[in-house]
Amino acid sequence: MAILGSRKLGAVSDLPPPPSSGAPSTQIAGQESAPTSVVPQGPAYVPSRSSYNSMAVVSIITGAFSVFGHIVIPGIGGGSLALIAIVTGFIGRREIRRTGEQGMWMATLGVILGIAHLAIIALIFIFFIVVVFFLGGLALLHH
Repeated sequence: MAILGSRKLGAVSDLPPPPSSGAPSTQIAGQESAPTSVVPQGPAYVPSRSSYNSMAVVSIITGAFSVFGHIVIPGIGGGSLALIAIVTGFIGRREIRRTGEQGMWMATLGVILGIAHLAIIALIFIFFIVVVFFLGGLALLHH
């Protein structure tokens, strides 16, 4: 009867171990041979100059469709989209300056559309307030 742990195990593979080259081994425990692929040591990832910045794309799309946001949520839907266009436009412009991606014109146009939309909303709001005060003043004069 054998004592537990006293028996020698046989070889798993009939292949001889690879010769040592003197360099430190990168062999992982349980791996039969050293890795043969070379890991590239090039520069870090740099985005392609031909790709458009995603924030710039979001900015121009939300700026262009902010007019239709009033159909979905009257009063605040378009204003919310215009605000998103402004914020994402500024973020996109900063990222483009840092990374060199394309789309500066889209980010700028999205900011312009968003600001123009909010300015029109403000003018309409001021117009309605003036009309209400004017009509209220006329009603008091005729009473």
